[in-house]
Amino acid sequence: MLRVGLTGGIGSGKSTVAGRLAEHGAVLIDADKLAREVVEPGTPGLKAIAEAFGEEVLAEDGSLDRPKLAAVVFNSAEQRERLNGIVHPLVGQRTAEMLAEAADDAVVIHDVPLLVEKNYAPMYHLVVVVDADIEERVRRLTETRGMPEADARARIAAQATTEQRRAVADVWLDNSGTPDRVLAQADALWADRLVPFEANVRLHRSVDYGNARLYDYNPEWPLQAARLAARIKLITGGLRVDHVGSTAVPGLPAKDIIDLQVTVSSLEQGDAFAEPLAEAGFPGDRRHHSADPGRLANIQLRLEGSTDWRHALLFRDWLRASEQERASYLEFKQGIAKQYTSGSAPENVKDAWFDKALPRAESWAQQTAWSPS
Repeated sequence: MLRVGLTGGIGSGKSTVAGRLAEHGAVLIDADKLAREVVEPGTPGLKAIAEAFGEEVLAEDGSLDRPKLAAVVFNSAEQRERLNGIVHPLVGQRTAEMLAEAADDAVVIHDVPLLVEKNYAPMYHLVVVVDADIEERVRRLTETRGMPEADARARIAAQATTEQRRAVADVWLDNSGTPDRVLAQADALWADRLVPFEANVRLHRSVDYGNARLYDYNPEWPLQAARLAARIKLITGGLRVDHVGSTAVPGLPAKDIIDLQVTVSSLEQGDAFAEPLAEAGFPGDRRHHSADPGRLANIQLRLEGSTDWRHALLFRDWLRASEQERASYLEFKQGIAKQYTSGSAPENVKDAWFDKALPRAESWAQQTAWSPS
């Protein structure tokens, strides 16, 4: 099963994307829809809301009067938390039931408006954010929902910022244009990423890493590494996860593969995480790889204090600190890329360079009082 978190600001059109993915066969869990269901007449949720906010938030027919409730909670963080404390557990319970009912090979799309605000992103194999220009969102809210412009802008301002959403987005779908454009993006996402990703997770299969091509440094690499690290930390109960390797060195061209190092206190501890990591999209045994065709990654589980553990951190920090050494390493890597254009280079092909460079790195560490901690 592949769990995909889908979110986006009000008026962004994420429901359009959710509906399209459901047409392709995804199991859609709509948090907003569930939030309405758990407070329908006769439910424990509605009873709890009436007790907490008074009978005046009920309509004449006994149903929830949403505008009246919104007027009570919208401008009060305390009241919103009070409401969320009633509704969210009920939604969570129903969500868990729907996940349990889904098939083993399902692609589950969890449509969650507050995914960013609640820090839910690490719970998913992939997070998809649908976005649109603010002025376009305001136009949609005023024209299609009849919302006053001031209310539309206030609601947008009360939600997560664009920067906060970008920080958690594995996939960013721009829906500022006509619907056909975002639907085409959703179609490609389904065929090229979600379907093969689900199969890889189910079969505990990693992605073919291709050739040794070098890419210009991508400032998104640290953000991508941070997202992967957050998932691994959630799985391992907060173990140390470091972004290492060439993609962790600003300005250094590299293969488009994120390298992460997970610090374990024993090899047995690392072995215990093999199955949970595979279920989360990182199959392997002590050395794990990504199952996501859209984001290649290597995850090394290493014993704290071991030679390999220390060297991964040392070389990263040394290369970050020395422009001259970065240039030397880049020249060496470019030679490898030219030599192995048709396939991946052998794992030990860089050993000779590192063996010669190690004394220089150790000298730098001594001069700077560098520590792996």
